[in-house]
Amino acid sequence: MAKTILITGCSSGIGLDAAQGLRSRGWHVFASCRQQKDCDRLRAQGFDSPRIDYADADSIRTGLAEVLEKTGGTLDALFNNGAHGLPGAVEDVSTDGMRHIFEANFFGWHDLTRQVVPVMRAQGHGRIVQCSSVLGLVAFPWRGAYVSTKFAIEGYSDTLRLELRGSGVEVVLIEPGPITSRLRENAIPLFERFVNWETSALRPKYETSLLKRLYEDRGPDRFELPASAVTAKLARALEARRPRRRYYVTTPTYVAAYLRRVLPVRAIDSILARI
Repeated sequence: MAKTILITGCSSGIGLDAAQGLRSRGWHVFASCRQQKDCDRLRAQGFDSPRIDYADADSIRTGLAEVLEKTGGTLDALFNNGAHGLPGAVEDVSTDGMRHIFEANFFGWHDLTRQVVPVMRAQGHGRIVQCSSVLGLVAFPWRGAYVSTKFAIEGYSDTLRLELRGSGVEVVLIEPGPITSRLRENAIPLFERFVNWETSALRPKYETSLLKRLYEDRGPDRFELPASAVTAKLARALEARRPRRRYYVTTPTYVAAYLRRVLPVRAIDSILARI
């Protein structure tokens, strides 16, 4: 029988490419989306597509139940992927905004993961793969909310890996840098809702830097790779007999990991402040 995987955030970008790529490799993919219209679109393409919205606990419970009903109560792998950004200086991100992004990028992941772990424990094997980021390794200015959730996922996953040692369940982190996706476009409504930049002490910097990056489509970033680059590493993480703890994707991630090992924090700050 084909191995089974539940992937979140499959409406576009990394999740969609992962669903398509793993299906072509023979996996039975459950490609979940936050919105029902996207689930319907994927079902028309032949996918099982339960609706799972990390900010909706009921959808997590019912979506996973739908998966387990079709697999007979087993699941070989989970790829936690769905997430969104909230750009803005930390001092300008409202507390409600920070709660909002943590609900989607961290607490929802925890909710789904803790429901999957007993299934994998009972069957004696499983892979939990977390889509982190280069921003789970180093901090970039203007991305404090997103950085905070990814640093949280890094610590969470390292701890979970230790606690599942010997259970047959492996926990793996994938850390992409710039990947072609709709992350920028999807962040705009949240920026407008949760960041009052007009009254900020940093307003001149918003006007000369962040607003241009956010609202102007300037084409691919330097070193940007297609989502298939993440799918390639995901396949290795899932199919390796002994997976690595971390898989880096894109040049900036390799560079950031290296700098974090060899440079003092003050020197790294000097470099990253210019980004």
